[in-house]
Amino acid sequence: MKNLKHNRLSLIIVLFLLFAVISCSTVDLYEKTVTIPGHSWKSGFKPAFEFEIKDTTVPYRLYFIIRHNEKYNYNNIFVNVYARRPDMDSAQKVRYDLKLADNENGWLASGMDDVYEHRVLLTPKGQEFYFKKSGKYNLEVEQIMREDPLQHVFNVGFRVEKANP
Repeated sequence: MKNLKHNRLSLIIVLFLLFAVISCSTVDLYEKTVTIPGHSWKSGFKPAFEFEIKDTTVPYRLYFIIRHNEKYNYNNIFVNVYARRPDMDSAQKVRYDLKLADNENGWLASGMDDVYEHRVLLTPKGQEFYFKKSGKYNLEVEQIMREDPLQHVFNVGFRVEKANP
């Protein structure tokens, strides 16, 4: 009976420590994806995202997320991202040409069966990015490809994470 209580206590301690280590090691702050109706992304459909930044003293990474199948016709995607900071009334527009594949490696994504998920870094690699103000940030994304609607796109989204110290 004494061994059984000791084993239970040991198991509880190990689980608590494991949970503490896992919860402390996370760096993600926000991640959300939006389903594209009918897997056909019309340029007029602009998914919106809102997240809150509390700590402006640490660097962050911002990723664009896109899920598509193998029938997606392009090696890239052109998008406009509209960003509004807490101290701004209007959004700033930034155009991105995001590489999704190349001839040497094929899709630059993780995949399962015929579905591919890209997490494309929007902040310059090797450069630290800091949010200037704490508060709620709003992002909106618009596809600006020649094909409209853009076929075979399942989801789009954003991920914001603290950069590793």
